[in-house]
Amino acid sequence: MSTSAVEPGTRLAERFRLEDRVSESDGATLWKAIDEILARPVAVHTFSPDFPRVHEVVTAARAASRLTDPRLTQVFDAAEDDKHAYVVSEWVTGESLTDLLASGPLEPERAAGLVAEAAEALAHAHEAQLYHLCLRPAHLVWTTGNTVKVLGVAVDAAMYGLTTDQPALDDAEGLGRLLYAGLTGHWPGDEEEGGLPAAPMSDGHFCTPRQVTAGVPGYLDAVTVRACLPESRRGQGALTSPSEVAESLADVARPMPIPISYPSTPAVASASHTEGLDIAHRPQRTTPVTPPPVPRRVSNGGGPSVVNRVLMTLVVLLVIAAVGVGAWTIGRSLGSPTTPQTAGTSPSTSASASAAAQTVKPSKAKGFDPLGDGEEKSEIAPLAIDGKPSTLWKTEAYTSADLGRLKDGVGLLLDMGKTMQISDVVATLSDAPGATVELKVGDSPDLGALKTVATEKNAAGKTTLAPEEAASGQYVLIWFTRVPADAGKFHGTIYEVVVHSPGSA
Repeated sequence: MSTSAVEPGTRLAERFRLEDRVSESDGATLWKAIDEILARPVAVHTFSPDFPRVHEVVTAARAASRLTDPRLTQVFDAAEDDKHAYVVSEWVTGESLTDLLASGPLEPERAAGLVAEAAEALAHAHEAQLYHLCLRPAHLVWTTGNTVKVLGVAVDAAMYGLTTDQPALDDAEGLGRLLYAGLTGHWPGDEEEGGLPAAPMSDGHFCTPRQVTAGVPGYLDAVTVRACLPESRRGQGALTSPSEVAESLADVARPMPIPISYPSTPAVASASHTEGLDIAHRPQRTTPVTPPPVPRRVSNGGGPSVVNRVLMTLVVLLVIAAVGVGAWTIGRSLGSPTTPQTAGTSPSTSASASAAAQTVKPSKAKGFDPLGDGEEKSEIAPLAIDGKPSTLWKTEAYTSADLGRLKDGVGLLLDMGKTMQISDVVATLSDAPGATVELKVGDSPDLGALKTVATEKNAAGKTTLAPEEAASGQYVLIWFTRVPADAGKFHGTIYEVVVHSPGSA
């Protein structure tokens, strides 16, 4: 199918309707199209009959379609025959690094966080022997869904005919150049790139980020130098692969979603131990104060007698006393974490009242997928318990809210180090609604040995999972049975987990 024969309205594979021509270069045309079956926008590349590398591009696209990291552009379809050749991929909306740098360099931590995400994503691609080889600011996107996307893995290199004997080193250098651009607003190349001016030179080589922009932390300057500025290394070892770049940036804060504010709630109704409240337990049930019955007034000649006036005075005094006792009881139950258990008090209330709940840090965290390969992105699971709300653990990408019907659930498993009683678990999820989350607790990491003690449907943002009855164990599992939509896919996301315990079980 020649480029000239392809017009807006053309349908490919009886499914993808081309709408707008985005760009055209050397016989390859990029279109914005509509997937008529799933009613979503997609990106489509078509090729002219004389495009020399159609087979290589389609082969690379089919290989890239097997990548599962949500930070890499997903390829949906690729075809090559006598009539036409095309590649269909995810339509990504957001701001590229070029856009983000339009007003100057980024905050150093934000630049590092973006590149750290890209490095981890490319490390996963390299495990599948797929490479980028042409990283530019336009390839790194902060999406409207508040995620990082790396565009063009494998496909762009095939489209431009790029090959190399050292792909890991080339992509590490590309990541270093992206970090340099983010820190300085300049491109470390011989000419401008994507509107960014070329980096300044000193003694025949590029200046380091700290020489260009004040305030760049020394460790980020060192990472950039090790990745892409060999003349300035001065004995520092080179970073030779995306995984080494990712490791060097492992401790940086990751880019945060757009912050949202949650409405305040009455302290008595939903006190959370992470919201700055003094209440260390759930409110106790109190028996309503009932005034004694009022005696019948005795008639004495149509007017109140002295006895009647005395009786009424006593009733009023009794009512005032009863109300005062009730108020004192309620105030004490709210203010004292050690109120003795009274008749009718539920077991969970007495457990929470017996000792002030304390925050307990898990000793380990791992992604938990017992129905799959056993793990779910365990390499980033510690980010959910590192005390940094800007870092996160996220599940793999799924095609539907019910985990693509591939499994019953997936989650984050916390090892508390020893058996202990669990008061509640506060998990900060993504702000997208639609998650169904269960809290499971037990003394074995096996799914069958973990008891479900709390469930929250349509969960989003800060979510408190509180057992209705006393629960204890060494292992705490936050278990997703449904996950919310996220940038065209479905993920479960946990930014931070806080576990509270009244003491050891």
